[in-house]
Amino acid sequence: MWATLSAANLCCDWLFPGNPPSKPNKKTIKQRFLKLLPCCRSGSSSSITQSKTFSIFSRQGISCNISDDDELSTVRYRPERIDRLVQQTNFTKKELQVLYRGFKNECPSGVVNEETFKSIYSQFFPHGDSSMYAHFLFEAFDTHNNGSVSFEDFIVSLSIILRGSITDKLNWAFNLYDLNKDGCITREEMTDIMGSIYDMMGKYTYPCMKDNASKEHVDNFFQKMDKNKDGVVTIEEFLDTCQKDESIMQSMHMFDNVI
Repeated sequence: MWATLSAANLCCDWLFPGNPPSKPNKKTIKQRFLKLLPCCRSGSSSSITQSKTFSIFSRQGISCNISDDDELSTVRYRPERIDRLVQQTNFTKKELQVLYRGFKNECPSGVVNEETFKSIYSQFFPHGDSSMYAHFLFEAFDTHNNGSVSFEDFIVSLSIILRGSITDKLNWAFNLYDLNKDGCITREEMTDIMGSIYDMMGKYTYPCMKDNASKEHVDNFFQKMDKNKDGVVTIEEFLDTCQKDESIMQSMHMFDNVI
């Protein structure tokens, strides 16, 4: 289930014109991402439709056979019917069935609150403090502002990250960094975001980061994105700049064919 968390963190590479704090190559990113997908296991095919078993992270695996007439299991929170999710996302029925089983294994109630979200996310970054970035990420996933992330919230975001159009991916990323959702990114918002990313990575990164690295990233971001120099970055400026930047466009495809 928590592939989305890894993806959302890695996709911060989309947003920064300068060099990110750490930039693994595309092959490494895919390997890390696959390890977190609930539908994949070591040595399995990258195609969900060919996978017959799945496991969550490195915990004890839970095997289940997938058949074409499998239906979503009943839990305390019942997601929308699978046929509707097929229409709303870029996943097939069988992919959604496998992803739902992974989600339900981690969240038997069918929803996850912010504290649980933070707790699981912290396992990805044991040497840093990921709580603030996880808070920002949770708010981006909590599209109904009700304090919980449902399977629908999860799967819609995952569909955008993995198989959305370039514009969809950029809009999702912009929404993540527009903390108060007023349609623009301020220097204060980007400072908070970058600070949370560097806190999350911790002190034991390679190469070591400078003390002012976070501020430099914010400065680089606004120098390139804030076209009219009014102190904020609008969605129009963001889309225009990103779509003209070759490195950002290349990074947008880092998750192509992951599953």
